Amino acid sequence: MQSPRFSVREASPSHLDTARQLMLQVFDQDFGYGYLPQWHRDVDDLLGTYLRNPRHSLWVAVDDTGTVVGTAGVREGGPRCPPNPQWLADRYAGAGTAQLVRVYVAPTLRGHGIGSALVAAARRFVATEGGYRHLYLHTDTRVAGAEAFWRTLGHVVHDARPDEWSTLHFELDIPTLDIDNGFHN
Repeated sequence: MQSPRFSVREASPSHLDTARQLMLQVFDQDFGYGYLPQWHRDVDDLLGTYLRNPRHSLWVAVDDTGTVVGTAGVREGGPRCPPNPQWLADRYAGAGTAQLVRVYVAPTLRGHGIGSALVAAARRFVATEGGYRHLYLHTDTRVAGAEAFWRTLGHVVHDARPDEWSTLHFELDIPTLDIDNGFHN
């Protein structure tokens, strides 16, 4: 199969419906439990959550037809307790933490660099937004390839398994801007 052609850009209001559809597909097919309002309320207001808050952002990968084939969001703040341990919530509490969320790629297009390109764009946003000291994320290791993908980009700060969601918590480095040479990890 030929590698898909795609471009990564900050989401605009015109991307939000297809981005939401992809997110709901992942909740159903990859996670197996569907939409849960207590965990997915940002998906009900992508515009307010990601586009109208200058400390947040939503990135999309768009194919040649204009269809959203991948997403990656950045939100201020870290994990909550419960369900996470108090020490983890404390470590990533407040405005100094950016949380990488909703990193999803259409199942048929995984393994072609779309996820990596989305994460790179999100990391550059975190670096240029300023004020962030930590870049945190968690992943459901039951999703094929998720654990291996994140291990190439960050380091594990907490392995919650065995838990209901087979969760691994990661921290990623925030790239630094070299004025002469661009971003560096």
